[in-house]
Amino acid sequence: MSNIVVIGAGQAGASLVGKLRSEGFEGEITLLGAETGPPYQRPALSKAYLLGEMERERLFLRPREWYEGNDINLRTGTRAVSVDPASKTVTLEGDEVLSYDHLAFTTGSHPRTLPAAIGGELEGVFTVRDLADADALKPEFAAGRRLLVIGGGYIGLEAAAVAAKMGLQVILVEMAGRILQRVAAPETSDFFRTLHSGHSVDIREGVGLERLVGEDRVTGAVLSDGSEIEVDFAIVGVGIYPATVLAQNAGVTCDNGIVTDAFGRTSDPHIWAAGDCATLEWNGSQIRLESVGNAIDQAEIVAQNMLGAEKTYTPKPWFWSDQYDTKLQIAGLNLGYTDVVTRETGDARSHWYYRDDTLIAVDAMNDPRNYMVGKRLIEAGKSPAPSVIADPETDMKALLKS
Repeated sequence: MSNIVVIGAGQAGASLVGKLRSEGFEGEITLLGAETGPPYQRPALSKAYLLGEMERERLFLRPREWYEGNDINLRTGTRAVSVDPASKTVTLEGDEVLSYDHLAFTTGSHPRTLPAAIGGELEGVFTVRDLADADALKPEFAAGRRLLVIGGGYIGLEAAAVAAKMGLQVILVEMAGRILQRVAAPETSDFFRTLHSGHSVDIREGVGLERLVGEDRVTGAVLSDGSEIEVDFAIVGVGIYPATVLAQNAGVTCDNGIVTDAFGRTSDPHIWAAGDCATLEWNGSQIRLESVGNAIDQAEIVAQNMLGAEKTYTPKPWFWSDQYDTKLQIAGLNLGYTDVVTRETGDARSHWYYRDDTLIAVDAMNDPRNYMVGKRLIEAGKSPAPSVIADPETDMKALLKS
């Protein structure tokens, strides 16, 4: 094998090509990215970058010179339009054709948008997914302006926190019965509802968007409860979907993502996938993990397996979110939880998810020590009794030795 092409220059793509070189691969590596800049970190876009606390250059995972120095052909502003597995070629815009011995999709995901019929194409309606989105949003964040956030997931809440800190008037609507309903327990939803309310964010749960109004630019919104509000701009945070069109058109098996096996290999033995675009095996089913940690870990395993390592990938899910002065850290997956135990020590708080008697996940708010304990317990397959976790006198570190 002498030629590897990686499509998608995000966190997973950058991690994959870096690992190929560190593992001693000496062949040709091409990393294709549709955006004009080198790979960068996305989580900061809706936090420090919007706040003006992080410069553009600090977003970059590595300077462009690093890729040159490691003989990685980083081609930014370059979009792949098709992949032909039979001839092992990738066709780019402009009809240039690249050949490959092995190819990896690290194409990430796209934000869900609003239909044009309800005002989704009006000026002043934004998503927060890439650097161009954040740059377009920055001028909108001026004290006193009125922002409507549509969606009460982590992206929506993070954007609301930034806006509130900058003195904007913020209304957040969530169609479900509570914010974070899809991803967290009621206890975590309650914590963040209280946090945002304390910063004057108007959270309206069980209320959806009927339509945005305005001539060319959004000026208001009609909500599902019949209320009408005036807004200066809107942010849509209603989820993402995997970028699978190239893979699907190439005949690669996809099902809510590009389906991979335990090694990161797709239905084509010469094509691999990692990151937000890929599904992976987890407890007998295929899931997608939308996180930086998974993008890095899965991509690095794929790089090793491209070189013949045959290492299975066992994900260790972890996530985080920064809102105001609160850092939420999440370990594990709470899928199918039956009980939640709360632990409070001073200003620190954590919620521990159990499926019957098994500890499966932890949400930790300003509680890094218990987050690390919980993460290690989950990875080790240890499940202390819920009463032990809830007891403020419990020596949590001692649980790791039991």
